[in-house]
Amino acid sequence: MASDDVANLADSLAKTQVDESELSYKGQGLKLDNAQSVEKMVKAIEEFDGLRALRLEGNTIGVEAAQTIAKALQKKSDLQCCHWSDMFTGRLRAEIPPALNSLGDALITAGARLKVLDLSDNAFGPDGVKGIEKLLKSTACHTLQELGRHCCILAAALTVCHKESSALGAPLQLKVFIAGRNRLENDGATALAQAFQLIGSLEEVHMPQNGINHPGVTALATAMQHNPQLRVLNLNDNTFTKRGAIAMAEALKHLRNVQVINFGDCLVRSEGASAIAETLREGLPILKELNLSFGEITEEAALEVARSVQHKDQFEKLDLNGDICNSLHELSDDEGEPEEDDDEEEEDDDDDDEDVEEEEEEEEEDEEEEGEGEEEKSELNQFSTPPSAPRTPDVSTFLSFPSPDKLLRLGAKRSFLIQQQVDVSDVSKTVEAFLKISSVYKEDDAEVKSAVLESIDAVLCKAFLTPSFQGLSFMSSLLVMLGLLKSEDKLKPVKVVPGHLQCLEHAVKQSYFPREHITVLNAFMARPNKSLEPCSSARDRLKSTLQKLTPES
Repeated sequence: MASDDVANLADSLAKTQVDESELSYKGQGLKLDNAQSVEKMVKAIEEFDGLRALRLEGNTIGVEAAQTIAKALQKKSDLQCCHWSDMFTGRLRAEIPPALNSLGDALITAGARLKVLDLSDNAFGPDGVKGIEKLLKSTACHTLQELGRHCCILAAALTVCHKESSALGAPLQLKVFIAGRNRLENDGATALAQAFQLIGSLEEVHMPQNGINHPGVTALATAMQHNPQLRVLNLNDNTFTKRGAIAMAEALKHLRNVQVINFGDCLVRSEGASAIAETLREGLPILKELNLSFGEITEEAALEVARSVQHKDQFEKLDLNGDICNSLHELSDDEGEPEEDDDEEEEDDDDDDEDVEEEEEEEEEDEEEEGEGEEEKSELNQFSTPPSAPRTPDVSTFLSFPSPDKLLRLGAKRSFLIQQQVDVSDVSKTVEAFLKISSVYKEDDAEVKSAVLESIDAVLCKAFLTPSFQGLSFMSSLLVMLGLLKSEDKLKPVKVVPGHLQCLEHAVKQSYFPREHITVLNAFMARPNKSLEPCSSARDRLKSTLQKLTPES
């Protein structure tokens, strides 16, 4: 039942396009391990005259299967579009480079001239990128117009490709770059920015959910100025803050063809929004869409933005969802303190949505840590003879019998220790850890709240960024344990407490949490369920957040 529900929801999101020159296996969920498993596919490729596009996204392909497909591609010189995103789910990281090498070598051998190469949503890290380095530097990619992927090696390969193609009198004219959820972070974004500045032909850039902070955003802003034909800029769910937003606003002053800007969930803050509004008043004449949702913007700044677009003839959509309410509720202490904003960005790049208030709590926690040991010692010595230092609880003890006190006594490194303890290769253990940690959440205790959320982030970030992690299985198991889905194995749900739902609400807003899982969770939360009735307030908040985050169909 669980897999059927998830599959139906996933199918409703998928849109397949097929034309006469395209062979598509998109979203079929095929597990292709060996030569036998791809026999029919290989035959179809071999018999397809004039093949120009091959869609393999949404399947999982092993080394032997990739090598077999590659042999069939060696004679497909007309191939121009390779849609190969989300192609290695559940595969070991070591499997990915040889699989990519085989496919890349085949395209080079065939003499293909690619226009589209989409390898996005394959979180395979630097080693995986090495698997396509040779292809990107080859003549097969000199004609590339659309690319989706990841990181510093990719940036270097693009630079080489541009220089070599320029030497041949036909410079690389990359038009579309897509790299969603690829863990670029600041180093990757900065490296790519250098390549983008050199190339100068980009029309669309999509880099959502990549953990990019203001240094990376600033580097990208500089690069965008050198791409005058840019039409679409999507950096959704990265962390601009004021400095990154102001840098991007300055860059946009140099562009005239931008039609769509998506800086949603980027924490542009009020000063950043005001800077963007100033740019809008002066330029961007053909802008159609602007998304600054969930940017922690005050009402005054939001009104500035709204007024700045009201006279644009082609403007169609302004999204400021979640800004004014959030800013009034959460940011009264934040807006006037940019120094703390800066510290947050530099010290905690891995948690994109960490707010300044939590940063202050963590600093206070560190200061209080020194005195904790002596207080515990005095307290415990009342019951111990002879006197001795207290035994610090270990992670196993906490996870077996969780309590707020045990969590705090794990010390400042608690999130790291818990992250190391939880085996994310085991979905059930990951779900269990999430439920145990979140069960001690206290909304009215700042120290406990901060400790719980940072521990939750550590575990789930590790899980979702592990290529072999089974995300849908995690969601199914979590839904079962929360009583939202019947178990085929007759598992008994936990007694749901507000902390479970409050921590889940926090998690879905983080950059590591896959957007597609939010759609699934929203569908189940929309159903009436008695197990959540004792936590009606937390349930309603979670439902509201999910509805805001769920893409419109």
